Amino acid sequence: MAERHFERNVHDAETLRAVAHPTRSKILGLLRYEGPATASELARRLDDSSGSASYHLRQLARYGFVEEDPDQPNKRDKRWRATYSITTWSRAEMSSPEGREISDALQRRQMLRAVDHFQRWMAQERDPRWEDSGGPSDFMLRLTPSQVAALDDELMAVLDRYRTDPPPAEPDEPVAHISAYVQLLNFEQSPI
Repeated sequence: MAERHFERNVHDAETLRAVAHPTRSKILGLLRYEGPATASELARRLDDSSGSASYHLRQLARYGFVEEDPDQPNKRDKRWRATYSITTWSRAEMSSPEGREISDALQRRQMLRAVDHFQRWMAQERDPRWEDSGGPSDFMLRLTPSQVAALDDELMAVLDRYRTDPPPAEPDEPVAHISAYVQLLNFEQSPI
């Protein structure tokens, strides 16, 4: 089995299309968030057939996004795991119109998912200890392209540090999955 890595940087439209399929994207998200699972377990979570989940897992494996879990509980049920924690790509590297179209569609889906996460977060009853930790922020900056690239690198380094080596927790603090959405967008006109 291949060693698990943190980031998969996609450089071609065909591979990006493979992971862009909505069902595959959901399967990959579940494997990253919940850990290894069988096709049947994923199908139940997605309200889909195990045959469909199996097909999409094979496609994800073909492009290196998933692999068989080395810790199989038995020989009958094949469990799969994500090979990477995140998928990245550069729209600028997608030189074909199809590549740019796939990139744009994925970015729109990410933003819609962020809005959905925010709405569900707002609607839920929260433990008071979470009330003043995090939440949405909004900054308007005047920067050049190179300054935006430097800011992006710094933000990614901070997030990576918190992923691999977070500061010590306070005693008895709850732990939860945290979504961090970063969007660095330029506006030719006022965004307001």
